[in-house]
Amino acid sequence: MEAAYTRIVAELRRRIEAGELRPGDRVPSARAITREWGVAIATATKAHAALRDEGLTLARPGVGTVVAGPAPRRDTDLSPERIVAAAIRIADEHGMGELSMRRVAADLGVATMSLYRHVPGREDLELAMIDAALGELRVPPRYSGAWRADLERCGRALWDIFQRHPWLGVSMSLTRPQMTPNAMRLGEWLMGSLGGTRLTVTDRMLVEVLLFSFVRGVASALEPEAVAMRDTGLTDDEWMDAQSAAFGRLVEEHRMPQFEELFLRTPDFAFDLNVLFEFGLARILDGIEVWIG
Repeated sequence: MEAAYTRIVAELRRRIEAGELRPGDRVPSARAITREWGVAIATATKAHAALRDEGLTLARPGVGTVVAGPAPRRDTDLSPERIVAAAIRIADEHGMGELSMRRVAADLGVATMSLYRHVPGREDLELAMIDAALGELRVPPRYSGAWRADLERCGRALWDIFQRHPWLGVSMSLTRPQMTPNAMRLGEWLMGSLGGTRLTVTDRMLVEVLLFSFVRGVASALEPEAVAMRDTGLTDDEWMDAQSAAFGRLVEEHRMPQFEELFLRTPDFAFDLNVLFEFGLARILDGIEVWIG
């Protein structure tokens, strides 16, 4: 524990001395430290205390722990990219429900009204966040020639993006899709991967929507799961274990043989989102393959 604590302090001190973290910049929160270094919250808190004792950081109300020193005026340094990046950090860590223009401004150390010179409002900010998140998806520069392999690879890459940004699934609309450049680029690539088949462009569009809506549908559970875990302190497996007795009573009382076999006689069954994604992706591709054939 001592080695982990000193390593964290040394790394954050290096970032400050190298100018990667400037006066007024937020340093990683205790929760962020636990994720980045894989340590206990007590270790992260101890690292924060050591940095304050060295005079390297200070606590700023409404903002958090920041690098000490005269914080430069940064209104003129603002850009849409910096604002969107701050908003994504907040949504990744706390969820979209905690996102506000005021919180983004506090994260950047500027007045709230200064944001509106770059981002007209919350709706525009969310649209830019979606576009930036989808922009992280790296589609291959060319198709492999095997449409199923291309769709599978792109589906997995999209699932990775949704897991990295749990708020993304619940923020995107299927019936009123957000027409961002990167969303359109993804759709174009998916439809193009089917170019070697006999499918019409309408059919290719329907396949693209089907695949995207499946991945997005499973991903829409990621943020609620993260919130539930944060609120209860229980992982999915721990929560299921805690409910096992109640499930057992319900199954026996109402004579449900399928659930009895599943919950009471299949101890290795795990209702996991990754398992659901893998199963669903394979079955969707199976169905498309039969249809195309």
